Amino acid sequence: MRKTILPILAATTWISISEFARNQFWLIADWTEHYNKMGLIFPAEPANGAVWGIWSLCLGIFIFILSKKYTLFQTTMLAWFAGFIFMWLVIGNLGVLPMQILPYAIPLSFLEVLIATWIIKELSGNSATN
Repeated sequence: MRKTILPILAATTWISISEFARNQFWLIADWTEHYNKMGLIFPAEPANGAVWGIWSLCLGIFIFILSKKYTLFQTTMLAWFAGFIFMWLVIGNLGVLPMQILPYAIPLSFLEVLIATWIIKELSGNSATN
């Protein structure tokens, strides 16, 4: 259990902190302005944060599963593609993605997944296959 639950929870915590910092501190003005232009209010209520917490947990579990079979780089690439590229395609298609954040969000989200993958590999004892 220590090599499963702890790595997933540690990665989930990192992902949640990273997401919160990026979207609620660094990029909040871009999100708020974009939503205001659409006549909407950027959703930042606790219930919205809880859903992002569930998303972070799901991404952490996904990374954990991938990390059992793939190297650090392969796991990072697969998890980043599934976790972020697919999400951006969907929210971009819905028109709720402020495109001006992508130059910041792309490298920061990749770093987020890379660190989460490293955390999982280190704490699960699966770092030998890096």
